[in-house]
Amino acid sequence: MKTVTIFVNHPQCELDCAHAMASAFKPAFNVRMITIDEFNPDTLADTDILVFGGGIGDADDFDSIFSADDIQTLKNYLANGGKYLGICMGAYWAGKNYFNILGDTDAVQYITQPDTDIFTEFETVATVYWHELESKMYFYDGCAFVGDLENCDIVATYDNGDAMAIVKNNVGVIGCHPESEKWWHEGIGNYENHHGTLLHFAINL
Repeated sequence: MKTVTIFVNHPQCELDCAHAMASAFKPAFNVRMITIDEFNPDTLADTDILVFGGGIGDADDFDSIFSADDIQTLKNYLANGGKYLGICMGAYWAGKNYFNILGDTDAVQYITQPDTDIFTEFETVATVYWHELESKMYFYDGCAFVGDLENCDIVATYDNGDAMAIVKNNVGVIGCHPESEKWWHEGIGNYENHHGTLLHFAINL
């Protein structure tokens, strides 16, 4: 059974997201969690998919968490066949100002995009089209993907057509939160269980 390693650095990659993702992955993967203190080549050597989830904070918190050596550790891991899965904050961090592992594709705030249908940075529900099937998914200032999309597999889009989930080489990134639990939707409603969607995304990464 393959191993998924979830990076936890509360609150940017928070425990609620990590535990929810673990629930989604456990039917098909061995799951473990690591902190920055365990972020090294030895730990990643037996990791099939390295996962960075979401949380609260600014994406620029990245600079206070990861050193240049950590960035190189990740790039070496990917060069050796490892896979990266980023959700929300983790998706932003795949972009050019952070880990820079998406090439000419970048992650930007969806709420700043032309024709966006979401205007709040705070929790709400987004209309998304996953493999063109309309559904509702938890959103908390998530990203859209812009730039070079011709060399990506666009898995899901937002209501305005912007890419919401893509796979590029061995990197998979998702702007919304398919791991969300029912209690996250208290006050915003429209809960749909997307754990199977996330699991399928990981299996096919």
